[in-house]
Amino acid sequence: MIGIFGGTFDPVHYGHLRAIIEVREIFKLDEVRLLPNKTPPHRSEPSAMPKMRLDMLRLATENLPGLVIDTRELDRDGPSYMVDTLRSLCRDFPRRPLLLFIGVDAFNGLTSWHRWTELFDHAHIVVMTRPGYSIQLQSEFFRARQVFDAAELTRHKAGKLLFRPITELDISASAIRKMIAEKRDPRFLLPDAVLDYIHSHHLYQKV
Repeated sequence: MIGIFGGTFDPVHYGHLRAIIEVREIFKLDEVRLLPNKTPPHRSEPSAMPKMRLDMLRLATENLPGLVIDTRELDRDGPSYMVDTLRSLCRDFPRRPLLLFIGVDAFNGLTSWHRWTELFDHAHIVVMTRPGYSIQLQSEFFRARQVFDAAELTRHKAGKLLFRPITELDISASAIRKMIAEKRDPRFLLPDAVLDYIHSHHLYQKV
């Protein structure tokens, strides 16, 4: 199985990296493909340019096995719609199930995503939750697809929904950007190589 982990990575931080490493181990994934957005349709434009976000992601993951940076959203014109990305990945990996990992906030807004029901035609969706976190599914669409055992994902090509607690680090890219703008020190929230890149390129600083 292949894991799919998208985001703006503006900048990439240890919250991203811990989650990625953990789900790769939990689900025994062949690889996790990291897909930086170019133009995210559900949030404001990223602060850093696409090339710089890509550079930082490469610096953060260069010594982590099993992680593949996939630039298809950066290379594609227009908004970064996940349904288009999954369709493209299915063409590249027709025999391997895809697991799309999203957070609780993203799941709560999933019905606003472009052609969101079609996501399940191409992948399973795994919602990363905090330990002890519970979600009440109000939609029959979701209840019909929910499974409670990760082994179920290996028995189907796509279409299932699983909630999985993972270790949550209370780190956000927006908080890191704010700290840098306020000339505070964000060390130990993100890799040193990424922080050095931010400083050398004067990213996230107030004009």
